[in-house]
Amino acid sequence: MHRHEGPSRGRFAAGLTVAVVLATAGAGLLIDTYNERPPWGTDIAYEGGFVQASRIRGYDVDGSRTKALLAGECALMERQGMGGDRAVHDPAAWVEGCLDAAAGRQSRNQGIVR
Repeated sequence: MHRHEGPSRGRFAAGLTVAVVLATAGAGLLIDTYNERPPWGTDIAYEGGFVQASRIRGYDVDGSRTKALLAGECALMERQGMGGDRAVHDPAAWVEGCLDAAAGRQSRNQGIVR
């Protein structure tokens, strides 16, 4: 016979059970806290608005669309649902990202340190 080193089967099963219960409780707490919104939902919304306005600005030959974005079209687009699924996470962050891109500012999420 060969003796196995380590915890007995009973202790191993008990430890595994405790780990599963703690992991389930932690997952339940996260789901309860954020519901269907991911913890990083604000960043997703901001980048969605930033990308949308960057594309508009890139194709704006005469600058009229960029001026319109800065004059309130970003908020209007979000209210009309043009922000898509990303804007739902945080509508104000989506509009902020849109305005930053329209103004030509760098995204707040870029860089090594945030």
